[in-house]
Amino acid sequence: MRGVIPGLPTTHPLLGQLPAVYGDDDFLPRMLSALDEVLAPVLLTLDNLPAHLHPRTAPEDFLAWLAGWVAVEVDAERPHTQRRAVVSGAVARHRARGTRRGLAAAVRVETGAEPEITESGAASWSSAPGTALPGTARPWVLVRVRVPDPERLNRARLERLVAAEVPAHVASRVEVLPEPEGGEP
Repeated sequence: MRGVIPGLPTTHPLLGQLPAVYGDDDFLPRMLSALDEVLAPVLLTLDNLPAHLHPRTAPEDFLAWLAGWVAVEVDAERPHTQRRAVVSGAVARHRARGTRRGLAAAVRVETGAEPEITESGAASWSSAPGTALPGTARPWVLVRVRVPDPERLNRARLERLVAAEVPAHVASRVEVLPEPEGGEP
């Protein structure tokens, strides 16, 4: 978190808060300037608290702290903008977690590509009794991602993400494919 930052200006110098008679002393200004240096990060953080608590404007060390608040992981491997996007959209993604929409959003944030999701589940309605049930007995989901360079994508991290996003009883599989030449699948 915040610490002593050498040379950081203080917004409220302590010596200026005291009566002028104390300014003549040699020891007091030196001691108060040391305290000003220690208190400057605290005062500046409090003055800018709304900016520190927003994912778009939070300092990097606060961003990792905010990620803990919304139960997401931001690692140093991700680009700066992607870490901020993960924290910004965490609450909305948690709301959709376990759904096709939630899985697509998580994969989109991780890869930057629109995933193709195929699943075994289905729903139907019939007025005739004994109609065959849709879908398969064992639920599964296939996530296909097309990226410019499949070798650069961290496949293991993507597989962990997909496994964490689908319900526990659903088997998942990930396919990472190169983008076609024309850009369209």
